[in-house]
Amino acid sequence: MPNLTENNFSNTVMYNVKLLIVQVLVGILLYVNGVMIFTFLKKKVFWLETRYILFAQTLFVDSTNMLLTDLTMVGGFHRYPVHIIPCCIFCTLMSLLSICTPVTLAAMCLERYVAICMPLRHPSISTPKNTSIGVLVIWTVSFVIPLFVLIVFLVYTSPIGLGSYVVCSLEVMLQVKWLADTRAACLQILFIISFCLVVSTYIKIMLAARSASDNKKSTNKSLKTVILHGIQLFLCMLQLLMPYIEMPLWKVDLVLFQNVKYSNFVLFMISPRCLSPLIYGLRDKKFCQALKHYAFCGVSLDDKKYKIRHVKTIPLEV
Repeated sequence: MPNLTENNFSNTVMYNVKLLIVQVLVGILLYVNGVMIFTFLKKKVFWLETRYILFAQTLFVDSTNMLLTDLTMVGGFHRYPVHIIPCCIFCTLMSLLSICTPVTLAAMCLERYVAICMPLRHPSISTPKNTSIGVLVIWTVSFVIPLFVLIVFLVYTSPIGLGSYVVCSLEVMLQVKWLADTRAACLQILFIISFCLVVSTYIKIMLAARSASDNKKSTNKSLKTVILHGIQLFLCMLQLLMPYIEMPLWKVDLVLFQNVKYSNFVLFMISPRCLSPLIYGLRDKKFCQALKHYAFCGVSLDDKKYKIRHVKTIPLEV
């Protein structure tokens, strides 16, 4: 009996330490993303360029998804029961945001391809109207799979089941085997399409870099940007497939399930979200100048020195 009490106490301490580490990491990333979103909103010059609009959308989606997933994980660690209907809505929203990120990354790679390989047509293609249409298409594509899963789950679940309370997790909605298999197949198709798009844009930009006599530095930066987007895409798609690794553990060993879920959250939720601030927050000179100004509240930076003016030339530095 004393050994059992000691084990429970040590497990509780371990869980609390893990949750504390996650909260610190999530808090830091939410602060960084929040400053970047604030920077985007304050500088209207960024509203006119497609890549910054897509970047701001990525920051918003990642921040919201990370916050919702963190709340779900905390509730799972404490075994907090939630009514199944709000849980389904919650999980559907998380699934929507999780799919939206890789689709947006693929669109950002496509935008870099147009900027580098079709510089003369880039201003006519990357217009505010076309960008709005592209954002609408991204959200529409991202919503198809989560909406399908939600509808099938509500149809197949009995009225008694719809009135029950559960520990909220995406695994709750994937109890029907064919539904889980269909979702996995759709995600794999989405990953293949996105991956082929990233690889093709990388090859096109690489060929343009070899043939270009000027702006090689900017073209090489675009190549590195596409590579980083590819890494983000790979990690994000792995995160979408994690429920299929966690589901067998959920039914067998709850402690192991929570440990695996914690590791997956750190590796496949937090890690790829750290790359977005790196790609545009530090590597993009124009955005970095404005970011420094607002990150330090404009105390040590001269507004005139860091004032950003819209340049009509095509930005090719990233």
